[in-house]
Amino acid sequence: MPCSIMHKILIMNHLLQIALRQNAIFIPKKEQIAASTQITQKTTALVVNFGKLGFSVSEPLLHALNAVQPTVHLEILNIFREVMGVNKNWTPLVKNWDTPTGESQLDHILTFFYNAFKIEGGTKLQCGHTIPAHTFPLERYNGCPFCGTPFETNRLKLLNQGSKKKVLELWTESEIQQFLNDLLVSKTALDATQIDSLKILLKAFPLPTVEIGMKETLMTVIDILVEAEQGDKAQALFKSPTDVLRYLWYKKTGFLQLIEPKTIIQRHGKNNRHIAKGLGKGAQSALEKKLELKLKYSRKESVMIARWLNNLSGDVENLCEIMHPKRGMWVRYIRALRLAEYAKRPEFEKLAALLHAFYNELYDVWQGRVHFFRLRMDFNKTFSLLKQRPGLFARSLFANILWFGVDETIAAFSEVIDKVPARLIFTLNMYAENYFNASIERTVKPLGGVSKRVPANKLLQLFDTAQLADIQEKIQGLTLLAVQKRFAKVENLNKTMYIDPALFNMPVSIGDRSENIQDLPVALQGTRFPVEGDKVRLFMQWGVGLPAQHLDMDLSCHIAFHNNTTDICSYSRLVAPGCKHSGDIRSIPNKVGTAEYIELNINELRQAKAKYVTFTCNAYSHGSISPNLVLGWMNSKFPMRISESTGVAYDPSCVQHQVRVTQSLAKGLVFGILDVDNSQITWLEMPFQGQVVQQMDVKGVTALLSKLNAKLSIGNLLKIKALAQNMTLVETADADEKYEMQWAMNAAAVTKLLID
Repeated sequence: MPCSIMHKILIMNHLLQIALRQNAIFIPKKEQIAASTQITQKTTALVVNFGKLGFSVSEPLLHALNAVQPTVHLEILNIFREVMGVNKNWTPLVKNWDTPTGESQLDHILTFFYNAFKIEGGTKLQCGHTIPAHTFPLERYNGCPFCGTPFETNRLKLLNQGSKKKVLELWTESEIQQFLNDLLVSKTALDATQIDSLKILLKAFPLPTVEIGMKETLMTVIDILVEAEQGDKAQALFKSPTDVLRYLWYKKTGFLQLIEPKTIIQRHGKNNRHIAKGLGKGAQSALEKKLELKLKYSRKESVMIARWLNNLSGDVENLCEIMHPKRGMWVRYIRALRLAEYAKRPEFEKLAALLHAFYNELYDVWQGRVHFFRLRMDFNKTFSLLKQRPGLFARSLFANILWFGVDETIAAFSEVIDKVPARLIFTLNMYAENYFNASIERTVKPLGGVSKRVPANKLLQLFDTAQLADIQEKIQGLTLLAVQKRFAKVENLNKTMYIDPALFNMPVSIGDRSENIQDLPVALQGTRFPVEGDKVRLFMQWGVGLPAQHLDMDLSCHIAFHNNTTDICSYSRLVAPGCKHSGDIRSIPNKVGTAEYIELNINELRQAKAKYVTFTCNAYSHGSISPNLVLGWMNSKFPMRISESTGVAYDPSCVQHQVRVTQSLAKGLVFGILDVDNSQITWLEMPFQGQVVQQMDVKGVTALLSKLNAKLSIGNLLKIKALAQNMTLVETADADEKYEMQWAMNAAAVTKLLID
């Protein structure tokens, strides 16, 4: 098959994946040929197959599917099966694991001594271990119960148990082109799923003429242009030296944010430590990563980057000031790119002036002047400087309120609030309540790090509860007024608005971006999913495409009870109140991967007085969580089966939410919390430094949950819009403006509400 045809098929498959993330199927207009209005047998068969996977189709999509060739049907179905993991191995270690095997620590101890001293007798398994008689019930296992090596793999047979179907819509070129435009102009940073979609779309379609909204988005566009050897077009997109540095670091590490080299090295070292002394490889891994991060560039690359820097607009002193916060990284790049050599050439005069000023520090640092006057309590000069940069004023607003006083600071900030990006205004509104609360800890996530708890600002102790409540009220009042004014300035002739009730459970996409890819219909961190039945089934699948090897990933959960006690369900405790684990697999079979499950029984959890159940995954093996590992949970109003013969418990039609881990520095990951009393799961993503679930920071999870709950929901944002534009809210979709879940799945489109 010619390479051009193969490339077109690959692009088409990727476009189908992007549409599926938005609950749609992409069918180009040219593929839709004339067809009868009567639904054909081939279309009916395709819809039936969709139903087995948990999907149904809208009427426009049904007619579009009826008008395409059978080969297109096959391509679509194959993509769905790939995303839903139909062809993966979902066999756990234990058959019919809903009934405990009764294995104990004594079984493991006896087996250890049998193999260590090579005692005769027992049953010898394929992995080489001998299992003593009267220990593990071997007829219940698909592999070795001692070392966790699986021997059996099976094709997926459990399908169509789901009680709720996801309705798929039709996408054509116009919808997917609009989706590309929305991604480019998004006013908030794109998450991993959106960035992956953007890369695919930019290779399939020409770059639209739009104003790119975020720096991270800009890097993706520049990368596509450079790969197409259009470095001159990329030049026009660079606005500052930091853009150049961000692009170079992205190409080196794959991270769109400027994560310091020492942070990456430290994380790799920590991820390769081991709780058993003598088994860790932390120092060796840190050294290997340090060598990997060494910079080396060809002459062709160096001269291109030298031109980018030489052609930047702006005063040399201002450019140097922008470079100053990352001075150490810039010194490394200047040497690796031989910029001093190119600066001697006649056509690089500005580059020469830039390097001279930078090396000799012939520039003032704006932030340094702010600190200088701030420490001297010079109110006028500090705020005079902050007003020059409204975005930085907004980021430091809370700290300045405690330092200078609420009335003075808010009065100064009010003068420039109209120039502050809308996402920062919403951030101030959402986090004021948590920040000005002296009794709680907040959660923060440093670049490249894991979520950490930080204590309340010590200056809060100078205020009593009533004063702190007054500060919160003033900040929220100011920010809401600013948002309403922005909405009011936009002319809108519509009179009625409908808001889907589900949008009040979905937060506005600001901060806390997901670092992992969602191949199914996407959800924002903090989205709350109702549990329809009385059971929730967690699943984890890893190792697809990898050769057979030791690769130990652990699925676990942490149970918090109303009486402030805790418990866990993991490889070391297969049965806990309301929880059952499918067994600990420590090695993967060849290419097809393996799986672990945990069944949560809500009724039993309630009887045990459980309050929250936290879902976690950990890399017990050296390194971070395995790439392409899939995590999620299943939920159905109807009972979900577990195969008695194999123990397979995965049914794609019951999957409520799942994510795929891509590039990650995380050793452990929290991916959801079940509120037992309310039968509700909150989707979140909190990396933590832990080889086992016991190392998870429970208070940190609580702080993150509080932060997510403080976020403004999309529904409440739309209510503010309706109030500002004098619109009446109605309870039916027959309205001038209607906002439904399908619209909200495109988080980039939702950000259009953030009017700047």
